[in-house]
Amino acid sequence: MTTSVFDPPQRGHGGPLAGVRVLDLSAYIAGPYGCSLLADQGADVIKVEPPGGDNLRNYPSTLEAESRAFLGVNRSKRGVVLNLKAADDRAVLYRLVRDADVLVHNFRPGVPERLGIGFDALSAINARLVYCAVTGYGETGPMKDKAGYDQVLQTMTGMCVMQGKRGGTPEIIYGSVVDYYAAALLAAGVSSALYERERSGKGQYVGVSLLRAALTMQSARMVWAKGEALDIGRDMRSGGVTGIHPTRGGHLYVSANTPRFWQALCRLTGMDDLLEDPRYASVRLRAQHADVLVERLHAALAERTALEWEALFGDEVPCAAARPVEDMFEHPQVLAEGMLAEVSHPTLGSYRGVAHPIRFGRTPGPDPFAAPTLGQHDQDIREATTERAASRPALRSVE
Repeated sequence: MTTSVFDPPQRGHGGPLAGVRVLDLSAYIAGPYGCSLLADQGADVIKVEPPGGDNLRNYPSTLEAESRAFLGVNRSKRGVVLNLKAADDRAVLYRLVRDADVLVHNFRPGVPERLGIGFDALSAINARLVYCAVTGYGETGPMKDKAGYDQVLQTMTGMCVMQGKRGGTPEIIYGSVVDYYAAALLAAGVSSALYERERSGKGQYVGVSLLRAALTMQSARMVWAKGEALDIGRDMRSGGVTGIHPTRGGHLYVSANTPRFWQALCRLTGMDDLLEDPRYASVRLRAQHADVLVERLHAALAERTALEWEALFGDEVPCAAARPVEDMFEHPQVLAEGMLAEVSHPTLGSYRGVAHPIRFGRTPGPDPFAAPTLGQHDQDIREATTERAASRPALRSVE
């Protein structure tokens, strides 16, 4: 039997979302990576790009042939180029929608309706469609039409002020944390909508915004008790002993908030005289005397390197030597967990990348494959949609 674009590629074990078909019209990180998380769980994802491609393809990269960022957030998808401003290409999308379970985009509010791909229009084609929109600020309110980006939302929602030193300059948290958390919310929201559809038989709109993601990440800070002053300290960092410290070679993160770990830290660093001192009997008290304790701790840690302390502390004190991300490619724990896979690529040959971010006991999910080159599967997808359209009644216009 010939495999069509509508049949999920055979690539290892089926995951819990095997048989689910996703159209990814999104760009940058939040939407695309959310769709990759669905692909990791077995969904068949088709990335639909405009003629110029996802703008993430153009980001700076030390890879000559591809964008490292694009590869990292678009694994396990097939790709097609469609100009949604052109009637013929829009018709191809409509045919894809007929057989899809999920559609994801990150257009600003109003743009999908102008393109003829709004929720109402596509639901008329496929009432079971789960339609997910990723926006910067949500669907309503005075900022709904603004473009939203990770670091813009970080700065707006207090994350950068909290990241900086008290009273100092706000600092960005690098790594696109808002985008990646929004991607996780996307995958969770879409999965929940698919689960509900099994009961109701109906699709629905799912909204994910960077603003909601940024505030949801800070739920412990976003608590304002009745009668409490608004301008209060919301920093949850215990400070002092718990943090990153210099050693004889490299830096070491130490967490010693519980009595057990504080006692082990004192014992293993030769600070036994602090154990019975009532001034340091709790996390709060130790934070109040941080200047004294940190000076003592730094003097002790200067006796060994970060890696030596990591080995000495073992299971007794939670810690980690500060490493570059490159070390994770060969880290024994990462390798033991099978978190990386070798994938082939049309221009790079092959590369190693993330695999299996979630572990399922009975439905482990497929092996990852490379992000598509621009328009890599154009011919297959267009031909397949044309063949299926020929066997169905004419599609009414939704323009």
